Amino acid sequence: MVGGSNEPDRAVGAAAPKFPPGPRRSPEQPMTPSSRPRAKASSRAKAPPAPPRPFVAHHLAPPHEVLGEAETAKILDELGTPPERLPKIFVTDPGLQTDPKYTALKEAGEILAGRLVRIRRPSATAGEAIAYRLIVKPGREE
Repeated sequence: MVGGSNEPDRAVGAAAPKFPPGPRRSPEQPMTPSSRPRAKASSRAKAPPAPPRPFVAHHLAPPHEVLGEAETAKILDELGTPPERLPKIFVTDPGLQTDPKYTALKEAGEILAGRLVRIRRPSATAGEAIAYRLIVKPGREE
């Protein structure tokens, strides 16, 4: 028989074959939900939200330094490149929190997008490698 089962055809009206009950199932215990009510999720006591943890810089994270607007313009002139050509860093990047000036500017409500960040990394050959990043808002396409 093509596309069918390997069982022989049954006569019309014939009784179904008797199969034993499955594992851990007996005819006396039907598989129906119990009549016992479930506990409501709202009846549990809600724990208060945990306070935010203080930021602790990782020992491998290099120090970041947010530059002022005047210093940003001076560095861009020295580099001789437009700011769009520099690597970007999000204003929400945790590495920026290594600079106390960043948290002060953020709390004061200053606009940080468009400023430069100086990142100083130790280097075996140069002693100290300096990299600059342009601060951008998350989700900004450039």
